[in-house]
Order: sequence, then C-alpha cells, then structure tokens
Amino acid sequence: MKYDYDYVKLSADYIKSIVHEEPEIGIILGSGLGKFAESIENPIEIKYEDIPNFLVSTVASHAGKLIFGRAGGKNIVCMAGRFHYYEGYEFEQLVLPIRLFKLLGVKKTIITNAAGAVNTDYNVGDIMIIKDHLKLTGASPLRGENDDRFGQRFFDVTDMYTKELRNIALECAKESPLTFHEGVYMFFTGPQFETPAEIRAARILGADAVGMSTVTEALTAAHCGMPLLALSVMTNMAAGVLPQKLSDEEVGIAAAKIADNFGNYVRDVISKL
Repeated sequence: MKYDYDYVKLSADYIKSIVHEEPEIGIILGSGLGKFAESIENPIEIKYEDIPNFLVSTVASHAGKLIFGRAGGKNIVCMAGRFHYYEGYEFEQLVLPIRLFKLLGVKKTIITNAAGAVNTDYNVGDIMIIKDHLKLTGASPLRGENDDRFGQRFFDVTDMYTKELRNIALECAKESPLTFHEGVYMFFTGPQFETPAEIRAARILGADAVGMSTVTEALTAAHCGMPLLALSVMTNMAAGVLPQKLSDEEVGIAAAKIADNFGNYVRDVISKL
C-alpha cells in the first residue's frame, strides 16, 4: 500500500466537504492530554472511523476524533488521540496525520505527548520543549517509494523541531506557572515501558525524556517542510529512577493535575504563532 498524495487526498476531500474553514494550526494531543480539546470554540467533530483512508486510535484514553474550531484566536484542527507503532500500525502508515494536515492547509503543527523523565533534574509535571530526538529502533515512516508532492527523497532534519517556534514557546513559558525545560526526546516502540537498563543507556546517549510517539510525526513534518513544535509532559519518572513500578494509570493522573495550566499555555502559544 502506498500512503501517497492521492491516498491522503481522499481523506482531505471528505473533511473539506464538512469543514469549510481552513485550519492554520494543527495540534496532536498525547496520552492523558485530551482536556485541551474541550476548550475549542465552535467545534466541529469528525470521528476517525468516518474518514476514508484514515486510521483508528485503539488507546482507551484517546478520544479518536478530529476537532475543528478556534483556539488562541486562530482556526485549528486538533487530533484528540493519535496513532502508535505499538498499536499494530506499520511505520509507513504513521505519515497519515501530518500529510492530512498538509492537505487541509495547516501551516504549523504542535505535537504533545506524555513522557518519562530520564533527566533526574526534571520532576513529574514539568514540560519539556523538544529540541532534538534519538530514534535507534525501527524503520522510518518515509521508507518506501517517495512522493515528491510532499517532499524530497532525502531531506534535512537539522531544524526539525523548529527553533523559531521553540523560542516562542520559551517566551510563553515565562508567563506560565509550570516548569519548563528544553531537551532531547528518545523514541521507544512500546507498548512495554522501558527497562531500567534502557533508561541508563538513554541517559548516557543524551536523552532527557523517553516515549512511544511523536518522532514519526516529526519526521513526516520535516519531509513536508512543515514548522513543528513538540511538547512533552513529564507524567512519570522513567524506569529505575524511583523505586516503584510504572503504570498507565500514573500517566493519566499526572497529566490531569496540570491539564488546566497546560491548556492555557498551549492556547497562549497558538496565539503567538
């Protein structure tokens, strides 16, 4: 299967028949971070399962719908729920959300995720603005025949996490009660949490946080030439940092505690993009 321009265009054309305002900003919400979606003004919701050629989220905490509306004074489209390799999708399928954003007219994308803190100077509830990533497992989502209508076969990722957008995010952070860092995110395939040995290795390699998402979307955005801002919420300390087991429940509880402040922060960032 080729997830090329023509394949994605069927999804985009269906959505354009329902939503007539072109979104400027695309947002992908991570695990436990769905509350932001409740604040979108004048929402139009489309279930993933109703969109031709799209994927379906299987994670219980992910709502599984696109929400169009207004936030921060701008037209946005929000993915309330995302897709992961661990759900059984191939890496090549994971290009679909960003490619759909591109065909809908999105100019900039914000990605959020729940992550485990590797850096012991971080605390649960802190926010990390991603400046770079490590991906040492699995194939690229851009593997296979290239579609030049999206981007070049070989593409640069030096500024994949766009510095201009990171600077805006850092300025907005000054007005937020949350604690912020800039750091490196390391991708693991999941669904199991990482082992203590893997976390020690990640720390040696320069990772500040780990997670099971975002990187495939970021690579697709870079291929499309789309400016990107990615934000990790530290919902737990990574394996072996503290003498306790990790759980998905812990992730949800930590995300809920900062949901209001994080939502306000994201809206502030949107208004300044």
